[in-house]
Amino acid sequence: MADEKDIVKGTSLWKDAWQRLLKNKLAVFGLIVMVIMVIAVTIGPPILRWATGLTPYDIPADADYIKAFPPSWQHPMGTDDAGRDLLARVLQGGRISLMVGVISTFVSLIVGVSYGATAGYLGGKIDNVMMRIVDIIYAIPYILIVIVLLFVFSGENTPNWIDAISSSFGGGAGLNQIFLLFFSLGLVSWLTMARVVRGQVLSLKNQEFVLAARATGVSTFNIIFKHLVPNTLGPVIVYATLTIPSVMLTEAFLSFLGIGVQAPYASWGSLASEGIKNIALFPWQLIFPGVTMALTLFSLNFLGDGLRDALDPQTRKF
Repeated sequence: MADEKDIVKGTSLWKDAWQRLLKNKLAVFGLIVMVIMVIAVTIGPPILRWATGLTPYDIPADADYIKAFPPSWQHPMGTDDAGRDLLARVLQGGRISLMVGVISTFVSLIVGVSYGATAGYLGGKIDNVMMRIVDIIYAIPYILIVIVLLFVFSGENTPNWIDAISSSFGGGAGLNQIFLLFFSLGLVSWLTMARVVRGQVLSLKNQEFVLAARATGVSTFNIIFKHLVPNTLGPVIVYATLTIPSVMLTEAFLSFLGIGVQAPYASWGSLASEGIKNIALFPWQLIFPGVTMALTLFSLNFLGDGLRDALDPQTRKF
């Protein structure tokens, strides 16, 4: 009988991938930074308000006479032109920037995974038509599509369902614009996801487990979403972690142009846009939101690269 020490314990794809991920120092660094960043933007504003009384929107009573103050013990990141604490605004802006990235990526996942899996499984003319539609949309610069959607559906033309969602959070034109950003960025971020999922489904749809499901009378819908889609989660998770920084960068660019997040709300992009106007006199107004956003984007990219290597079957050791 074999010695217990000689018995090799079984493992799984996810456990094996997690162990390989922990060996990637850059990926671990990115994971730690993202955990800290999420905790900071989630509980940071209420803790800061409780400890110092500072909020992102409070303008001092002597704002007509006050100027932007450099970093100090009272204001670790300084203040903006209106005298508002920049640390509070960076933390609040991080909430919106991360929400834009996560929610828009979630929208792109729903659309892209459903579209790509359906096209890949059905194949033939249906697949050809569906993917030609993707090619046509690809030919249009996606940033123009987002700008058009923001202008067409802003103001009085805002869809009722966006009004209903923003009303549940307090309402206002600023919130409408934020939720419209979620919708617009999500609708242009699904194209590559659809191609990735389609390629995975094409390689899986003739596998034995799919043929067995088809032979036992399982519906097409269940085969796609209960058998094929779960087997594409590895590449989907990897691409999602790489889509979040891309969406955040797009939102920052739109806010920098003045058509993204609107006052009184702020994102890292809008804060950087405000800071660039005063970079010669008050450089901290650009440095702090810019460095925070850059660190977050780098961390997400490191984590995405680490997940890609960890979930790559070719790197597994047998």
